[in-house]
Amino acid sequence: MRVKINRALLSVSDKSGLVDFASALAGFGVELWSSGGTATALDEAGLAVTPVENVTGAPEMLGGRVKTLHPKIHGGILADRSKPDHLVDLENNGVQAIDLVCVNLYPFVERPGIETIDIGGPTMVRAAAKNHAFVTVVTSPDQYASLLSEMEANDGTVGLETRRGLAYDAFAHTAAYDASIVSWFGGQEPLPVHLDLALERRDVLRYGENPHQMGARYRRRNSPDSWLDTMRQLSGKAMSYINYLDIQAAWSLVQRYDQTACVVVKHANPCGVATGDSVLNAYERAFACDSLSAFGGVVGLNRPCDVATAEAIAKVFTEVVVAPGFEDGAAEIIAANENVRVLVAEPPRQPSQTIVSLADGFLVQTPDQVVADRSEWEVVTDVAPTDQQWDDLEFAWTVVAATGSNAIVLAQDGQALGIGAGQQSRVHAAQIAAEKAGDRFDGGVCASDAFFPFRDGVDTAVAAGAKAIVQPGGSIRDPETIAAANEHGVAMVFTKRRHFKH
Repeated sequence: MRVKINRALLSVSDKSGLVDFASALAGFGVELWSSGGTATALDEAGLAVTPVENVTGAPEMLGGRVKTLHPKIHGGILADRSKPDHLVDLENNGVQAIDLVCVNLYPFVERPGIETIDIGGPTMVRAAAKNHAFVTVVTSPDQYASLLSEMEANDGTVGLETRRGLAYDAFAHTAAYDASIVSWFGGQEPLPVHLDLALERRDVLRYGENPHQMGARYRRRNSPDSWLDTMRQLSGKAMSYINYLDIQAAWSLVQRYDQTACVVVKHANPCGVATGDSVLNAYERAFACDSLSAFGGVVGLNRPCDVATAEAIAKVFTEVVVAPGFEDGAAEIIAANENVRVLVAEPPRQPSQTIVSLADGFLVQTPDQVVADRSEWEVVTDVAPTDQQWDDLEFAWTVVAATGSNAIVLAQDGQALGIGAGQQSRVHAAQIAAEKAGDRFDGGVCASDAFFPFRDGVDTAVAAGAKAIVQPGGSIRDPETIAAANEHGVAMVFTKRRHFKH
């Protein structure tokens, strides 16, 4: 099932590597057909090339909109050479078979608009991919080298497995292109009527959440690289499914702080968050929040990791350390444990939507914008927060918004001291946070990701040592919780914005 490449049609927008590729094809004795700017580039390079209009007998029309949409092109691509009647049709209509189609499309993603919506290109790509039993389709300069290598090793022929793989890539290529057009037509609508997800696999993982599950990381095709794509792994084992969830949680939270900060995450929830006057100080304060849970966790730093911090991290087993950089010798200290993954990453961008799978569909929402701004908040108690408490309320509010619901965070002096996450009852979340904080917490603040449905949560936080509380408000029992805060002589602030996280 190997097919000899005798005739190739080349029409590309991205001309990188084009001349070298076409020259190599010509070296195999392949006849070159081309159109428009591609034909010009090949001709200027001194290659013998037949313009498409010489094949069709029809000039380019409508400013180039019509040039390859012709039976002598598509008949040559689509003919099933195993069928005698197809061969007769080719003979009777003077159509020559095309063995290779090399097409990449107008740069719609880079320059979206009606005139960059390619019609002839996708038509040729899909035709060649459909007829891959006889036709090789090439849609990216990245495919040139491997294809030429195979032809070199096999007397100018291409095998069925290669043709089928290229066809698979070709259909994915046109699907992603169409998805980009659909997205553009949807404009700025945050939840458009049509949302086409064209995804490509970037990483095959060791397994999914559990060893019996398969796992992989995908990303949207034709979209700018995310921080996960540009991230560099300096050492350690391959990333796992849970590693990705945890570094996403750690990295997105630590980047919300302007001050030097550290976040420790375990199972997608922060178990330690702190700011500090140095990277080491921030790490030590974050680790101290819940040193038991920090074992086997993920550490995120928003400043380059220095040697002293690396030495402190290396004392405790850590799955991943992610930072914007590492000073000389720091990464090597952590990497002495060959199981620890050391990552360098850029700050993340806010996505336009968040998407979660649900049965055979998806739930889509706009991102949760976390606003820790006292100017938008309302003091609802007789006592107002002090300046230090205001700073801590903003700090704790940022942490609790990144914590699985129901969530309570107890914090003091820019350090989380107790985090209660993922509880079905809010008072239980408060009790867990209080237990973790212990006697270290006295005079700090409490943050709740949603309103207190009863005063028991307020009572628990105050009993633990809270002197100021931040919560969204909005409960029918708000008067009871406000009265409880006034009874205890503590400040309470309503943000009027909830941050459930599931």
